[in-house]
Amino acid sequence: MHRCRWPLGLAASLAAAMAVAATPPDLDEVVVTARRLESVASVGSASQGVALADLIETRLTLRTGELLEVVPGLVVTQHSGDGKANQYFLRGFNLDHGTDFATRVDGMPVNLPTNAHGQGYTDLNFLLPELVERIEYRKGTYYAEEGDFSAAGAADVRYRQSLEAPLLVLAGGGDGFVRTLLAASPALAGGTLLLGGEYDHNDGPWQLPEGFGKLAGLAKFTTGDAGQGWDAELMGYDGHWRSSDQIPERAVSAGLVDRFGTIDPTDGGHTHRYSLSGAWWRRLGGGQLRAEGYAIDSALDLLSNFTYATDPVHGDQFEQFEQRRIYGGGVDYAAALTLADRAAAIRGGLEVRSDALRPVALYRTTAGARYATVREDAVDEASYSAYATAGLRLTPWLRTDLGARFDDYRFRVASSLPANSGTASAAIASPKLTLSFGPWASTEYFLNYGRGFHSNDARGTTITVDPSDGVTPVARVSPLARAVGAEAGVRSGAVPRLMVAASLWTLSLDSELVYSGDGGTTEPTRASRRTGLELSADYAPREGLEADVDLAWTRARYTDPAPGGDYVPNALGCVVAAGLRLGRDRGWFAGTRLRYFGPAPLTEDGSARSRSTLLLNLDGGYAFASRLRLTLSVYNLLDRRDNDITYYYASRLPGEAAAVDDYHFHPLEPRTLRLMATVHLE
Repeated sequence: MHRCRWPLGLAASLAAAMAVAATPPDLDEVVVTARRLESVASVGSASQGVALADLIETRLTLRTGELLEVVPGLVVTQHSGDGKANQYFLRGFNLDHGTDFATRVDGMPVNLPTNAHGQGYTDLNFLLPELVERIEYRKGTYYAEEGDFSAAGAADVRYRQSLEAPLLVLAGGGDGFVRTLLAASPALAGGTLLLGGEYDHNDGPWQLPEGFGKLAGLAKFTTGDAGQGWDAELMGYDGHWRSSDQIPERAVSAGLVDRFGTIDPTDGGHTHRYSLSGAWWRRLGGGQLRAEGYAIDSALDLLSNFTYATDPVHGDQFEQFEQRRIYGGGVDYAAALTLADRAAAIRGGLEVRSDALRPVALYRTTAGARYATVREDAVDEASYSAYATAGLRLTPWLRTDLGARFDDYRFRVASSLPANSGTASAAIASPKLTLSFGPWASTEYFLNYGRGFHSNDARGTTITVDPSDGVTPVARVSPLARAVGAEAGVRSGAVPRLMVAASLWTLSLDSELVYSGDGGTTEPTRASRRTGLELSADYAPREGLEADVDLAWTRARYTDPAPGGDYVPNALGCVVAAGLRLGRDRGWFAGTRLRYFGPAPLTEDGSARSRSTLLLNLDGGYAFASRLRLTLSVYNLLDRRDNDITYYYASRLPGEAAAVDDYHFHPLEPRTLRLMATVHLE
């Protein structure tokens, strides 16, 4: 039995880090700011909340995608080049690049279905972190407004509408890291125009310089007020990089490559994302009506080689390529009512989305040059959704919320292999129920139940033969995989300046079907069940001193018996995150953040397991009034030789006679220093 244990030395590590932090500032001024909106009676479950800008700004993030680690229990890592979508872990899921965690930015979906690399691919590199106003998060299947990919949870990132003053950020560090951001929000035509642009470059610690380049921009016009108004938003992002993918342990042990080396130096990628979106809202009939629409153009060109030389002539590199257009939108109405002298609320909405891929393809390559086409498809995928919820406070201590969601999916695939062309469709209904008890003594209790789903790759719904040989029969997959979840939770603010939440949850998934990007097929796995316990606490004993801790324990198992075992590979059993922060808006400040995730099974029989990973980051600096803030950040302060991620599979190195089962890993970056200046141009 593998138990989740508090990592040894956690308290000592925090103490050591804070010993070198700056001393607290004087207390001649008291300013109260909200960092997380998760107070009693403001949410529908113990695992729901809103992280505000003040919290987001103080989190140490080595990569943009790590902003999502404000969600308790969520781990964000990388197994390839930083321009590629991150690897996400939550509630016992290796979410790969987003399969069961739905993400939106200003109402636009980020997850990409039927993606060249993986179902639900979620690349957040286009974000401008300093312009994020809040991140709303929910975990579980209990929310009618959350649909595809939200079985484990969902997050909605919201940008600001304006800035108090123009903003300039200049940052630099080792390994060729440079970052510049400039933003402003001038008044225009009775509204506010938020403008932002960012340029990044980073080579990383890799022997093959990563050369990651990011160019991103934002223009958002907003007019009106909370009751009535509209906005229009234009975003753009372009990224390119070389990849140091995961490498086999035997190659490092034999001295063939360094820990930060690479096997195939021609791996890498290029991506872009351009979008136009808008929203319109107004008060109507005692409630709020909101309509949103968006158009997105994106592309991904990714070269990877994870098994190296099982083909001794050409090598094993492959190229995953797609060009995509997305159109969609929705309308939502919410209102507060009184029914029989009882407080009530209703909410309902409609959503539509269409993805057109021309093409989505898999090619065999050598040093980036194509020599064979495995498959090349044109795919059209559309979804139509409706949801509704009704809440009623039956007594002063009991509130009930009943909801439902209906989703209809249509797929059309035109494949380079005619046998794999065709159409498919599916629909699914998802009921939801929440009971909230209290509050008593500033404590509220929750019971949640709901059904959800994730869609599967459209190509798997029409496939009949293996595209790698064009002959071997392959079974089609179900377009939609159902998830069923339940949770019992508590949230308490009974102790002044301390917020505590706990939840005991379970989640069953009909199938964990995944698209195998390197093989061009959809590989079925078995039904699974996850159960877990989550604890979190935020404590601010006085102004200028804050501490938080999150603990998540999960048991993940396949529920269909099989001789090979019932462990779900890469399902993290234990996650711990803790932070401590000193300082305020002026004077000295310092903070530290620790993240630990324990060993995980890498095979279904549990015989191969990853090692635990402990990461400690530290930052500190000085804020000169409200104009200038200097921050020195140290990532991986303890310079630990742990791994961001580990896999276990067979690969063949050049010169080997046959493929060998081995651990393949992508290391944590070594101790890294970065200096940042944040200037408010008043």
